[in-house]
Amino acid sequence: MRVGIHLPQYGRVAGPDAIRTAAQRAEALGFADIWVSDHIVQPVGQDYPSPFLYDPFMTLAWGAAATERIGLGTSVLVAPQHNPLELANMLASLDALSGGRLTIGVGVGWSAGEFAALGYGFHDRGARTDEIIDILRVAWREDPSSYAGEHYEFAGIRVLPKPAHDIPIWVGGTAKAAHRRAIERGDGYQLIGVTPEEAAPVVAAIRAERPDPAFTISLRTGWDPQGMEPERITDERVAYAEAGVQHVVSAPWRSDLPAWLRSMELLAELALDD
Repeated sequence: MRVGIHLPQYGRVAGPDAIRTAAQRAEALGFADIWVSDHIVQPVGQDYPSPFLYDPFMTLAWGAAATERIGLGTSVLVAPQHNPLELANMLASLDALSGGRLTIGVGVGWSAGEFAALGYGFHDRGARTDEIIDILRVAWREDPSSYAGEHYEFAGIRVLPKPAHDIPIWVGGTAKAAHRRAIERGDGYQLIGVTPEEAAPVVAAIRAERPDPAFTISLRTGWDPQGMEPERITDERVAYAEAGVQHVVSAPWRSDLPAWLRSMELLAELALDD
């Protein structure tokens, strides 16, 4: 099982020194990748996540510049809150500048207030996400590129530079629609906040239609050795692997950098392969 770690991108711990230091420590400890979240704006009264949240693209670029080989990922990018061609360019640029280290997890989002503030429709976000995934691949693989869908249409557009590699797109979410989107359009699927017992039937159903092991089953979880029993983490690691999870993204709960780094060090001892 490969294990990644979320960067200190949000809350009181967040800052340029914290992000750079955590990225470098993650690479030194042997984590597979470093991850960020995506919320462009947060309405007053919305209590999750922290409203103090660095932009995901800038955060990953900052982390990439401070490291040499560790993977980069979004967990998850709220695709329908972005213009698809602008998104294609930003992600291709990030991948090219980092030497082909990027994986993107994409989701539809859940906050109607965020969509309203940004001027995007909320109830059509699933259909738009389907088209955005298709547009990303067209824009990254063809030059010039064209697309004609229900929500987006363009012809003879050049998106350069191209990515340094074929960026994997993992679909995140819990709804049946997310499962179907992953099966039909994804290079992987990312479960979010489920137990091993809850994960197993979902993984089995998806694997029945996408048996290729290159299709990655990932999980976003809250493993933090300073806030839970270490035995629970080691037991869950075994149980998730038995359920078919190949990759885990952990997000420490710490609010200062020394504690965040300590959680990373403890987690590396518990969860990383020798």
